[in-house]
Amino acid sequence: MYTREHTSVVHIGKVAVGGGNPVAVQSMTNTDTRDVDATVEQILRLEARGCEIVRASVYDEECAHAFARIKERIHIPLVADIHFSDKLAIAAVENGADKLRLNPGNIGGEDKVRKVADAARAHGVPIRVGVNAGSLEAAMQAAHGHTAQAMVNSAMGEIAILEKQGFDNIVVSLKASNVPLCLEAYRLMAQHCAYPLHIGITEAGGGDNALIKSAVGAGALLLDGLGDTLRVSLTGAPEPEVDAAWSILRASGVRRRGVEIISCPTCGRTRINVAALAAQVEQATCHITKPLKVAVMGCVVNGPGEAKEADVGIAGGDGRGVLIKGGEVVRTMAEEELLPALLAEIDTLL
Repeated sequence: MYTREHTSVVHIGKVAVGGGNPVAVQSMTNTDTRDVDATVEQILRLEARGCEIVRASVYDEECAHAFARIKERIHIPLVADIHFSDKLAIAAVENGADKLRLNPGNIGGEDKVRKVADAARAHGVPIRVGVNAGSLEAAMQAAHGHTAQAMVNSAMGEIAILEKQGFDNIVVSLKASNVPLCLEAYRLMAQHCAYPLHIGITEAGGGDNALIKSAVGAGALLLDGLGDTLRVSLTGAPEPEVDAAWSILRASGVRRRGVEIISCPTCGRTRINVAALAAQVEQATCHITKPLKVAVMGCVVNGPGEAKEADVGIAGGDGRGVLIKGGEVVRTMAEEELLPALLAEIDTLL
C-alpha cells in the first residue's frame, strides 16, 4: 500500500502534497467566480481560517479570465474546477490556475485531452482526476455495480488517458457520500498507484451529521496513513469546512493548529460550570493559530491527572480551583479567578 510517505510529490503553486509533506487543507468557493471582489473576499476569509489550497468553479470563459485578477489578490494556490470543456481548462491554466480538477473522460476525446495535458505541462500545473460515486459512467456500473472496484477502475482509466499523453503530474480523488464505500475505494486505490490522494466524504450534508461523517471517513483514512490533501465538504458557507478539517487532522494526530480544548464530561462531583467555562475559553482563544492544548476540568479529584497532557489547564472545586501547568498544580485560587488566570497563562505561553 502506498501511504503518505510513499506517494509522489505534486506541487500546487507553492504547496507540495504527497511524499510525506504535511496534509494540506483545502476548500472551495461558493461565490460566482466572475464576481472577483466577492470571490477574493471569501478566499481571504478562508486563508484566515487556515485554508492552504482553494478551488473555484470555471463554467464559462469569464470565469477563466477572472482567475488572473483573483490570483493577484490572494496568497494561496487557486484550483480550477472544470467539466466537459478543454477550452475552459486551457484558458484557466493560461490565466494562472495552479491546478485543474477534471475528468479526462468527459473532456471530449484524445485530441482534446492532449491539448489540456500539453497546456498543463507547459505551465507546471497538476491535474486532479476526480471520481465521484454518484456520477460513475453507466458502462462501469454495469460491469462492476455501484462498488469501490468500479470507482477505482474508473480512476485508473482516467489516469491512463493522461499517462498516454506522457502526463503524470496527477492527484487522485475517489469520493462518495457513503462512508464505507469511500474508505474501501481509497484503500483499494492505494494498492494500485502512488499518486497523491485528495480525500474527503462528498455530499456529506450539513450540521453535526455531516461533521461526524467527514470525521469518521477522513479520520479513518488518515489513521491508515492515507491522504495527502483534505477537503471537508459541508453544505453552506465554506469557512466551517476549514475549521472541521483542522479538527480532524488534530484528532488524528496528523497536524496541529490552534487551541485544542479538552474538558471533562462532568459528573456528580462537578462544582463549577464546565460547559460555560470551556465555551468562554474557546471564544477567547479562537484567534490563536499556534498549537496549544488547554484543559478545563470540573473537579480536583481527576482534573490534574486528566489535564497532564495539556499545556495548561484549570480544575474546579467547591468555590475554589487550581491552575495546572505541565500536569502539575501550580496555584490554588478562588473560583472566580480561574478563567482570568488561565487566559493570562495562555498569553504567557504565546
